[in-house]
Amino acid sequence: MPIRVLPEDVASQIAAGEVVERPASVVKELIENAIDAGAAAIEVEVRAGGKRFIRVVDDGCGVPKRDVELAFHRHATSKLTTAEDLDRITTLGFRGEALASIAAVSRMTFATRAADESVGTLLRLEGGKIQTRRQVGRPPGTAVTVENLFFNVPARRKFLRTDRTERRHVDRWVTRYAMAYPRLRFSLSHSGRSTLQTPGSGELRDVLAAVYGPEIGEKALRVVSGSESSESDIGVSGLVGPPSTHWANRTYITIFVNGRWVKDASLTYAITQAYHRLLPKGRHPLAVVMVDLPPSDVDVNVHPTKAEVRFRDSNAVFRALQKAVRRTLLERSPIPEARRRPGAGDEVERAWPHSEPVDGWREGRRERLTSLGRRERTDDRQLRFDTGISPSTDGRSIPPLRVIGQLGATYIVAEGPQGMVLLDQHAAHERVLFERLLAQREEADVASQALLEPTLVELGREAADLLEEQIEVLARLGFEIEPFGGSTMMVRALPAVIAEEEPDRVLEDVAAALLAGDEPLDVPVEETVARQVCKQAAVKAGQVLDHAEMEGLIRALEQCESPRTCPHGRPTMIRLSVEHLAREFGRT
Repeated sequence: MPIRVLPEDVASQIAAGEVVERPASVVKELIENAIDAGAAAIEVEVRAGGKRFIRVVDDGCGVPKRDVELAFHRHATSKLTTAEDLDRITTLGFRGEALASIAAVSRMTFATRAADESVGTLLRLEGGKIQTRRQVGRPPGTAVTVENLFFNVPARRKFLRTDRTERRHVDRWVTRYAMAYPRLRFSLSHSGRSTLQTPGSGELRDVLAAVYGPEIGEKALRVVSGSESSESDIGVSGLVGPPSTHWANRTYITIFVNGRWVKDASLTYAITQAYHRLLPKGRHPLAVVMVDLPPSDVDVNVHPTKAEVRFRDSNAVFRALQKAVRRTLLERSPIPEARRRPGAGDEVERAWPHSEPVDGWREGRRERLTSLGRRERTDDRQLRFDTGISPSTDGRSIPPLRVIGQLGATYIVAEGPQGMVLLDQHAAHERVLFERLLAQREEADVASQALLEPTLVELGREAADLLEEQIEVLARLGFEIEPFGGSTMMVRALPAVIAEEEPDRVLEDVAAALLAGDEPLDVPVEETVARQVCKQAAVKAGQVLDHAEMEGLIRALEQCESPRTCPHGRPTMIRLSVEHLAREFGRT
């Protein structure tokens, strides 16, 4: 096939594909333009998740009438003039591709007025081609309306997700830029319903309260600047959560570099390291952190969507961030309150793994171990797990095991026909609970327990939207929750297996699990929720089990269809064969 130059309209659509991935990409680019234009207030209105309608209005400097059409040419920008300018970028946008790319795949209305002009200009474009140009009366600033995104690229449009999913992606970008620029007033509405208003007070804490709820905003700790360190050109500011505030994944870690939201594994790890030994295992902190350094020390031109950056000295940035957050936690973390809460015995057992728990706590733990199965006593100590599932006959079952003891209050030591077996008690119990819960779901018989009093739980807006979207799925798994206005949910009942857990922690972790599963080819939502429920309900590492409890857990695991892994894919057991032991002891 001969080489040929692509037609302009085809080239424009290809270029648009690098900038406009989904409606949220449009919102991101238009917000960045508004910030670069010096706006003090930015209004975002979205319908149908942005697939049908997006409008972004700002009160920035506007575009002079002589430059309005030029703004829609590819690589037309006011922010760069020479290649050397790439080494000192101080604006969010700089490539001059956003407006041209968005216009190429939508029907756009662009209305603007420069502050020193008496009348504004309005352009209507379709597929990147100007249809109308006329004068218009309007206040200084710019209003961009994008309709029918990807109307001329149906292959792209069909890959968009549901309205709710696209809405969450839009929310994510708006809330992140509201955090990065707390001095600006942001407003966001979906289909006429206001979902976010920030005061523009300049206080990040106010934005955090609007996004995640007033309690989180109040508890957050202001980062102690590390400017006196050897990395004096690197400034670190923002807010981080105290060790008592934590979540099941890293969703609540947000990092900005020179005002730009970036996803950087190394910087995320620096924050995680700052919380070393301060958080429970598998939990992650809240952090909204701004890293500022000279523009010449960071390359923002390394990713099509500018979501990644490259540092001249990445180790120095890592150290500055880690030290600033760690110092904040050591100097400003409040002394934890001593309070009894459901499940507090787990913490006692982890702190004193060799102490003998009181009878009441052991009895409660026993009920927890068997709460998804039928509990039978043959004497005061013997328990039996009954998962309600017939043993597997297709070769996936495990061999009979004889309990020997417990190692490190985490692993069950057992003897099998071919050697020694170590079972991870948490992973094994997760598997038992997971299969039982799914079996109950199939029979529409999931045990649910009503709370003594309905509980109001204040969540982040994104978490509340996720749970509201999946409210029917949650009901089938034993949850009884309902929206209570804003980002508040009312909890009336929880699955019986986690009825003693704190409702706010349960809902936050379920939302975090749903968010982490928002990818193509993800597993069914019910299984995602079930995994999280069972993770919370299963016995933890560090809990001492008596012989009867270990025996009952193994018998229940033997009846599972997939006993060799937990629902998250980790192994439930490993085997040391007799032959291997003989070699280690020099017997062969």
